[in-house]
Amino acid sequence: MTHLTSADVTAAADRIVGHIRQTPVLQVEPGALGLLYPIILKLEHTQVTGSFKVRGAFNNLLSRDVPDAGVVAASGGNHGAAVAYAATKLGHKSVVFVPRLIAKEEKLRRMRDFGAEVILTEGSVADCMAEYAAHAESTGALSVHPYDTAPTLAGQGTVALEMEMQTDGFDTIMVATGGGGLIGGIAAWLGDRVKVVSVETEGTNTLARSLQEGPDIDVAASGISAGSLGGPRLGELSYSIIKERITDAIVLPDAAVFDAAKKLWDSTRLVSEPGAATALAALTSGAYKPSKDERIAVLVCGGNAEPHWFVE
Repeated sequence: MTHLTSADVTAAADRIVGHIRQTPVLQVEPGALGLLYPIILKLEHTQVTGSFKVRGAFNNLLSRDVPDAGVVAASGGNHGAAVAYAATKLGHKSVVFVPRLIAKEEKLRRMRDFGAEVILTEGSVADCMAEYAAHAESTGALSVHPYDTAPTLAGQGTVALEMEMQTDGFDTIMVATGGGGLIGGIAAWLGDRVKVVSVETEGTNTLARSLQEGPDIDVAASGISAGSLGGPRLGELSYSIIKERITDAIVLPDAAVFDAAKKLWDSTRLVSEPGAATALAALTSGAYKPSKDERIAVLVCGGNAEPHWFVE
């Protein structure tokens, strides 16, 4: 198993600078969001493609040789948009396979607008992953996995590096988990300095189940966050980092995600996608209760959703 170090994350940050945005942080005062304590929001939904995924996409394409056949990815939306944007900007073709059962029109439009050929697949997320892998094999296109390569994790870990540069530090960070690429990269960078808390919904509880049952599971994603957190299992590299460094795994009902998104809008006039609201919901639902003076951060990881989704 490839080991991921903080040096890998630093190298990724140097590699992708100039291709991504440094996204802002927002210090939210006590009383806002229905919370009695302040929190730091990292506004990664303002990233160039609307999510953190563009970090890993650029790190993949800039650290590997891209063939004439271009690149291929599988995605519910954010990874596909990121790969499409990075490929187009660097002069490559891109194809993205998307499971029809979790496809959202907003995310499909984003992928196409950034230059990807989008292929909708039938069956489960695992079926989609198989079709994407077969395409890479038959065409020679560079496979850009959404969460299970070292370049992906190192790229995603740069968001935590950036946060530490932008703040006076934090003790705990809430991170929504899908296939584990984001939380794995963040945990690899932060090490033992910061507690990293995984947050999932009941229909996307891949990390929580993996910690209980082991990595060989197949989660059939469902619910409001399935489009961004619907990984059927953790990546092998992600799992190796997670089992070593993540102990807090919160699982919430969809209702808590809707409530968090509404509170985010009411208090800050920010609109996130369901996956990002999932991380905040750990706090607004009371599932995670900070200790006195614990400095809390939340990664608002994406914003690729219809802006009214949480009021329907």
